[in-house]
Amino acid sequence: MNEKELITRAKSGDREAFAALYGLYKDRLYRYAFYRLQNESDAEDAVQDAVISAYIQIGSLKKAEAFPAWIFRILYFSCGAQMKRQEMMRKNSNIDDMANQLCDTSAERTALKTELQNALTILSDEEQEIVLLSAVAGFNSREIGKIVDMTAGAVRSKLSRSLKKMRDFLE
Repeated sequence: MNEKELITRAKSGDREAFAALYGLYKDRLYRYAFYRLQNESDAEDAVQDAVISAYIQIGSLKKAEAFPAWIFRILYFSCGAQMKRQEMMRKNSNIDDMANQLCDTSAERTALKTELQNALTILSDEEQEIVLLSAVAGFNSREIGKIVDMTAGAVRSKLSRSLKKMRDFLE
């Protein structure tokens, strides 16, 4: 069976056809992800995320000829998300280092975490989501806007007001 037939069958829900397509592309997908991310484990995670996403979305593929570009576009975004996760891990370790410098004991660190959790509870669900997407997940206002269906300006405004509420609560 040729590639175009596999794509057509995969679009109609044939799992074996999709698995065969994966077999045709897996090495190229992995190599791309590895060179982009410079880490074997991260590359494997990015490819896995991309393939799952492609499997879910294959029905939306319009032309079989577009499959290679389509699946690599999905992988491109998957690698981008993986890079953000790497950056967040680095930021979180920096935050942990700062907390360790600010707090002499684990009891103080625990107390600080508790205070921050309490400050979050004064916010609405929407405000909490925006603060967490920004401070914890590391998304910018444009990205958060896409997630929560708001303009970037509205996100910045809500984030600013939410952080002020939290500061006032903590003081």
